[in-house]
Amino acid sequence: MTTRNTKKPLGVLTFFVVASGLALYFTFAAVQGDYGLFRRAEIEQKTRQLTAELAETNAEIKRMENLTHRLSDGYLDLDLLDEQARRVLGMIRPDEIVIR
Repeated sequence: MTTRNTKKPLGVLTFFVVASGLALYFTFAAVQGDYGLFRRAEIEQKTRQLTAELAETNAEIKRMENLTHRLSDGYLDLDLLDEQARRVLGMIRPDEIVIR
């Protein structure tokens, strides 16, 4: 007489179902999770955006530092002084043409 052992196929089937479920879960977590591929792409994009913003801010800071330096007592820009004096006094140089 042959007896069938039904526990063995059921155990193997349970193992493969659990293993497949775990594999699917970890695959999903690797792609969609908090530290997954999509999140990494978002972080890299944000990094590029913030780096560009930092470069713009640094350029603005340098421009403002230059303007502040030009306003200091120890710096005299002759061209700026000439322009401001002529504007305040309403005078022009002989080689200039005034367009109104």
